[in-house]
Amino acid sequence: MDWDKLRIFHAVADKGSLTHAGDVLHLSQSAVSRQIRALEESLSVTLFHRHARGLILTEQGELLFDATQAMVKRLEATAARIRDSEDEVFGELRVTTTTGFGTLWLAPRLANLYKKYPSLKIDLMLEERVLDLPMREADVAIRMKEPSQADLIRKRLMNIKMRLYASPEYLAEHGTPATMDDFTQHRLIAQHAGVPQVAAGASLVQELMAHDIPSTLTVNNYFGVLQAVLNHLGIGVLPDYITEDFPHLVRVLPETESAEVPVFLAYPEELRHSKRVAAFREFVTEEIFAYRKRQQVD
Repeated sequence: MDWDKLRIFHAVADKGSLTHAGDVLHLSQSAVSRQIRALEESLSVTLFHRHARGLILTEQGELLFDATQAMVKRLEATAARIRDSEDEVFGELRVTTTTGFGTLWLAPRLANLYKKYPSLKIDLMLEERVLDLPMREADVAIRMKEPSQADLIRKRLMNIKMRLYASPEYLAEHGTPATMDDFTQHRLIAQHAGVPQVAAGASLVQELMAHDIPSTLTVNNYFGVLQAVLNHLGIGVLPDYITEDFPHLVRVLPETESAEVPVFLAYPEELRHSKRVAAFREFVTEEIFAYRKRQQVD
């Protein structure tokens, strides 16, 4: 159905006159009349009873007017929301990050974002695969390495290190290794070395594996590693940020750790002025700042 004809029909029905509708639409009476006739012909119905004192809607015309009124009200509400959107953040934002970071660090902190922006809808996509931001597979990414695409805006959030942790219960039963030679008597739990995003973590795992550890458990994300460690299965390679939410875990062989892993926030250039992206960027930056401050105190 032609929107221009519906717009003209709505004006005529609202004003009750071709002339008055023409004044509002800046069209001649004859132009308005032609559009109404064309609409009636396309629908095969009569929309108005013509009287000397004006136009009265037929039953079919009333049905159509109800529909156009609803459309106009919805458009007006949308226009008002767009005008107000300078101060309002709403709608869907697709965020991608690794399963480990998303589960262990980001998701527990999202309540603070929703408190500030209750109309925001986050689609959190957790996977080790690097989604293509320029192709809009996601809107925002938090990655454990610097993005390679040139057309992305990126912000370095923090650095993390992979370290060795175990539960107190595991160490009470199996003992605490003091050297790498002692480590060969323990089970190593680690993310698979082939996972693409955390190269420094993979290097640490390969270094540990060189000591011919007889018992290992490899998992494809750090959430799985953490669950195994919490259930006393062995000594796990985990990011250092987990100690904030799991302070009872014991660090093993403190001199053994990975190189620094950079954590980057990235999004496409065309989303530079997006209110949703700006709100998420501000939220993550504030959470990182608060996290760093707590770490300094500890």
